Formats: sequence, C-alpha cells, structure tokens
Amino acid sequence: MKLRAGHDLAYSTNVHPAESWSETLRGLEQITLPVRAAVAPNERFGIGLRLSDRASRELAQPDVLAAFRDWLDANNCYVFTINGFPFGKFHSRRVKERVFLPDWTSSQRLEYTNRLFDILAVLLPNDCEGSVSTLPGSLKEFVREDAQIEAIRRNLLRCAQHIADLSNRHGCGLHLGLEPEPLGLFENTAETLRFFEPLRSEHLGVNYDACHFAVEYENPRESLGALQKAGIRISKVHLSSALRCLSPNESVALLQPFQDQVYLHQVIARRPEGDLRRYKDLPLALAENEPAEEWRIHFHVPLYAELSPPLSSTIDHVTGVLDWLAENPRACAHLEIETYTWDVLPGSLRSDSIVDQLTREHDWTLARLRERDLA
Repeated sequence: MKLRAGHDLAYSTNVHPAESWSETLRGLEQITLPVRAAVAPNERFGIGLRLSDRASRELAQPDVLAAFRDWLDANNCYVFTINGFPFGKFHSRRVKERVFLPDWTSSQRLEYTNRLFDILAVLLPNDCEGSVSTLPGSLKEFVREDAQIEAIRRNLLRCAQHIADLSNRHGCGLHLGLEPEPLGLFENTAETLRFFEPLRSEHLGVNYDACHFAVEYENPRESLGALQKAGIRISKVHLSSALRCLSPNESVALLQPFQDQVYLHQVIARRPEGDLRRYKDLPLALAENEPAEEWRIHFHVPLYAELSPPLSSTIDHVTGVLDWLAENPRACAHLEIETYTWDVLPGSLRSDSIVDQLTREHDWTLARLRERDLA
C-alpha cells in the first residue's frame, strides 16, 4: 500500500506454498485478498510477488499476463516488487543451501531474473518504482575460484543492461537488489562494500534484510549509512526479525523446536572473547554447543512475536531500520514484510492461520510507521 511519505509496503508472498502460476494465483486469492480485507479494505493493496522459475514462465505468456493485470485492477491491488531469490520449490521439502542454486555464475539465474523484470515492467503502476530482490551472488562454499566471482559480476552487469533497456522502453524506474545473507558470498556491510566497488550501476543495489544484518551483529544506522555514503542504492528493505538466545549453552532444549529439515538456519555465535563463530545450520551449532554469550539465528520469527527469556528476537534491529528511514525517507521506497517460516514455526509462535499472522504483522508494522510519521 502507499504510505504517506511515498513508500510502498507489502508482504512477500514467498510465505505461500506455490510452484506453478495457478498455485501462485490461488494463494493470492485465498491469502492475500483476506489480508487486504483485514488490513486495508479501502486502499490499493501492494503485493510483493514471489514467482518460481516455472511460475514466471507461465505468467510471462501474454494472455496470462494480461489476465493477471485485469485481476489486479479488479481487486484494487498492484505489484511493485518481486522476490527473485528462491528459484524453485521453497516449501514442504528440503531446501537448505539449494536455495542459492542456480547462482549468479549461471545463465539460468540471469534468464530467470530478466524474465521477472519483463513481467514487472508490464505490471508496474505509473506511480511506482519496480524492484526485484535476489541472492548475494552465491553461497561462499560454492565459490572456489576468482573466475566464478568474475562470472557473477559479468552476469549482474548483463542483467543491469537488460533492466536499463526495459526502464527506457517503459518509462519506469527498475532496480535489482542483491540480498546479503549469513554465509552468502557477501554477508555483512564490509563484504558488501567490497563486492560493489567495481560494480556500479543505478539499476543495481542492496536488498537490506533486517533479519540477516541483525544475525551479523550489525548496527542498522551504521550499516545503512555506510551503504548510502558509498553510493549504493537501497533497493528494498525486508522487515524481518531473527531468533536470538542470550545463554545458548544452557538453552539447548528450548532451541530444539526451531530445527527443521526445510530451511537453512545459519547461526553466528558471539564467544566470551568477543569474536564471532559461524555455523552453517542450527543443528551443527547445537551439536558442538561451544561456549558462547549469545547466538543469533537465521530463523525468521513474526514481527509481533514475544518470546520468553533467554530467547528473544532482533526486533530492535527492525525498529532501528525504521528510525533511520524516518530520518532518510527518500533513501528507499520499498518495504516488504518477509516472515516465510509460518509452516515450520513452533506451535507457541504460530497464529491460528497464515492470514492472522500476516494481518498481525501488518498491524505491528503500520503502528511502528505511524509512530515515526511514515504512515
């Protein structure tokens, strides 16, 4: 939805289990429209669309795309951003590190992302910029030689040229946001700045995921300020919160329910000496259980979640991002709620329905935005 300072707000439909376009549209009808009715029944409702490779191919057919434009108009909805990180299936089966494949060394990833922009350029209203978010090039462990990094940058620049051509043809602003993630090719502010040094384009920027940067123990004001100072576009902000544990060695039983066989839950532990230790997944951290003062875990918990100590969330990072945005309202136009873990949340954190969770997250977000005169 359009906010008072010109921002667009949506939730990412990657929370909907869907692989084909028909499944994607069914999720919009069964989940998105009820959320819209609860949150903003009299306003144009923004959609953060998630399309798999298969769904993008099916939607790209001119008659299907035209029909979806009619559906958006009929339901007073609009698409301003697409989540292009997960390429294939994202629910109900093991995803883990495969969510990074194909990575940006691959022509498949380039073709898929170009197709998402082709779709977005047709759907985008005249009063919006358009963004697509994507992975941070690759997973660190997949990159074994400099030639792969060169291939990643080369494909990103090819994508930037495609975006520039589309922007000129359609008369709209389009940009790709690369999303730093723990153990990604670049995962924190310093690594992001280094990666972007030789990669300058007005159509390339960063998708700032608050959960990811909080797991890295980053300060939002310092991180966003450094990206802005370096001239790197903040393409989109993901409003998302991570799991946090202040006495992990004594809390193994409390953390067990957060293990699952679907998603990758990277852990960064702050040890008594103050240094950071990274674990690829929560089960590995639990198995080692080395002395640590704190764990931050890449497990998205609802924005409104209230956990009992020693567990908590990194919601203070989200509010820090919103504080910075209130001071720099023109720095980023796109805000997206992104808690995709509904089907693996422990029962104590799960709402009665996914519609209820998304409605409560919108209510929480809009209240925080109003406090900052942004909504």
